[in-house]
Amino acid sequence: MSEPEPPLVGVGPHPEPWPEDPRLDPELLAQGDRRNVGDEYRYWSMDAIRSDLDRRRHPIHLAVENWEKDLNLGSIVRTANAFLVAEVHIVGEKRWNRRGAMVTDRYQHVRHHPSVAAFGEWAAESGMPVLGIDIIPGSKPIETYDLPRECIMFFGQEGPGMSDEAQALCDVMLHISQFGSTRSINASAAAGIAMHAWIRRHEFGQIP
Repeated sequence: MSEPEPPLVGVGPHPEPWPEDPRLDPELLAQGDRRNVGDEYRYWSMDAIRSDLDRRRHPIHLAVENWEKDLNLGSIVRTANAFLVAEVHIVGEKRWNRRGAMVTDRYQHVRHHPSVAAFGEWAAESGMPVLGIDIIPGSKPIETYDLPRECIMFFGQEGPGMSDEAQALCDVMLHISQFGSTRSINASAAAGIAMHAWIRRHEFGQIP
């Protein structure tokens, strides 16, 4: 017995006459739009989607150390796109596995910094506080910390966590509370939890 075909994502060709809207892509209107985008963006060109996202991005930045070509970075970029963060900063190795991003890196701003020192210079110029996220002695639980609206969340490499140099840049060190036997949470999962904590605070007014 053959496996059933998975349902098609998105929409097929748009019925004619086509709407007169400069945001719409004629090729997508003619062929259909099977991209992984929200329904409100069906048939929109990539540039039009990016412009609309830029108009309402959240004032939160995500930074991740990347010394071993972390496979989690693609997933982190995808989640950052879902939470509409202003920018993702890759600190260290420029190359990263984009497969996990599921092409969301086309819509999400990603900036590279060759070293922690270079990132530190950018962060200092931005004027935003840097919140390190790592479960280390002396760190504060993110669940009870009043996250600032404009901030940079800084994560370490999967496995070793944040380097000493990266920790030294941070205004505060936070951790995600854990209750099982594992010593740490997957980096992409941790980033998702931290971003959602920000969303609860600043989009829904959930005061710690």
